[in-house]
Amino acid sequence: MRRRSNHPRSGAAGRPRWNHNIHYHRLILDALPAGAQTALDIGTGNGLLATELAGRVPSVTGIDRDEPVLASARQESNAVTWVSGDVMDHPFERESFDVVASVATLHHIADVDAALQRCADLTAPGGVVAIVGLGRSTRPKHVALQLAGVVQHQYLSRRRGLWEHTAPIVWPPPHTYSEIEAAVGRVMPEATFRLLPMWRYVAVWHKPTR
Repeated sequence: MRRRSNHPRSGAAGRPRWNHNIHYHRLILDALPAGAQTALDIGTGNGLLATELAGRVPSVTGIDRDEPVLASARQESNAVTWVSGDVMDHPFERESFDVVASVATLHHIADVDAALQRCADLTAPGGVVAIVGLGRSTRPKHVALQLAGVVQHQYLSRRRGLWEHTAPIVWPPPHTYSEIEAAVGRVMPEATFRLLPMWRYVAVWHKPTR
């Protein structure tokens, strides 16, 4: 029987789980449009983001193509519809989600433009795409920010403990931050894009209403 966690990130002895991805869930949650009814978490992994979304959005779907890690996600919440599959070809209806979210997943897809376009296509007019992802540093300003991230990582991991997810890892990321930013600009005009410490970026796009 699946259970619903009292806290979507509670770990051993009730201590909140923490890692770089969980740290930036708040950026996804802050981007939720008012009145959102449906949300999709792409590459849901252990299901922590989908579980948090389910606390704010009535209908949440989490999809992942790795069945073992999805089995872990199913233990997090019975309020989420868990789907085993690849978002690039799963038969979701076009424009069927008010929120399309993704954390540390885009770099698993070789064609970043196609992945972004898929996110845009699944988003309802007036909805939002919110992505936290990984990239490779190739410019001095990128390297400087990531060096600051090393310090932040050391401080936070010692203070909170570092929880290791069980989802597959792709490292190094195949795309540079510059390549991802350019792709976001091509596919999602007027999206916001910014680099984050601890080897992440965030992109948020509000789909125009008709």
